[in-house]
Amino acid sequence: MNTADYEYDLPPELIAQTPVEPRDASRLMVLDRAGGTLSHHHFRDLPGFLRPGDLLVHNDSRVIPARLFARKPTGGHVELLLLRPRSERVWETLARGRAVRVGASLALLDGPEGDPVGATAQVLEEGERGLRVLQFDGPVLPLAEAVGQTPLPPYIHAPLHDPERYQTVYARDPGSAASPTAGLHFTPDLLFQLREMGVRSTFVTLHVGLGTFRPVSEARIEAHHIHAEFCSLRPDVAAQINQAKLEGRRTIAVGTTAVRVLETAGRRAAGGCDDAASACAWQTVAAFEGDTDLFLYPGVPFRVVDAMITNFHLPRSTLLMLVAAFAGKDLLDRAYREAIRERYRFYSFGDAMFIA
Repeated sequence: MNTADYEYDLPPELIAQTPVEPRDASRLMVLDRAGGTLSHHHFRDLPGFLRPGDLLVHNDSRVIPARLFARKPTGGHVELLLLRPRSERVWETLARGRAVRVGASLALLDGPEGDPVGATAQVLEEGERGLRVLQFDGPVLPLAEAVGQTPLPPYIHAPLHDPERYQTVYARDPGSAASPTAGLHFTPDLLFQLREMGVRSTFVTLHVGLGTFRPVSEARIEAHHIHAEFCSLRPDVAAQINQAKLEGRRTIAVGTTAVRVLETAGRRAAGGCDDAASACAWQTVAAFEGDTDLFLYPGVPFRVVDAMITNFHLPRSTLLMLVAAFAGKDLLDRAYREAIRERYRFYSFGDAMFIA
């Protein structure tokens, strides 16, 4: 499959620069895969498309102040994006700056042109396209909370006055470099309304990093490799999902990150059962904690997810390919053309789709 088939032209003014208020005032396009139909709504209308017994699976990862600033001994400035930890003091990062070489010592600053804060980091490894492994002289998360900034995608140019608007209302497990944005549309009142009508919610974790937001650069989709990201699905959550599947209730992923956790857990369940008569053969998912580099694109089967909520994604992104695999590329292409015609707002602070 050709990566170029996942290009599309988007008028720049449709890239959402700020979130709507309230959160559930965003628009919602509903895609019916069976009927091949599209319809236009608002996110607050979501309860009308859900059923009692549906199980919503949210990603509860919380965005950390992952944007850090540093200075080299030569005086040159470096911007760092924390991606994922290898230990409390060793992190994979993206580094923007010239000649950030192995062995270099970086002095952390309190802002882009700020003063040293007394913390340093040494470059341990160099990777492709700005990837660097750094060893800090102290625990990284407290340092980020003290001097880091909320990292916004490069296509957002407006200042974010309230960093909590780039968090879901249920974010609780710090570790992401970007928000799981499908969840940004939920309000506490909407979650309460869904619970009252019998829709259940549960939570998994995937810390968003390079695997989620790096675009596909290879000409052929199959040649792309997703960088591993940490995720977890607890035993009690696995039990809820397995019970829902046994009872014929829908499992609905809130966002592509939740999709990847669920489908990874589905593959682990299948791989852990060698005998159809074994005690685990009835399980759809298996609990786990660890890395996933699962890449879902057209032709790769889904084993767990029955419906999904997602935003409108960038061209050539693994997220767009995942949604095409679930919705069908023809229907998704039609949906994106319709969204542009109807002036939907795109990307992180943009509008949403419900695909069933």
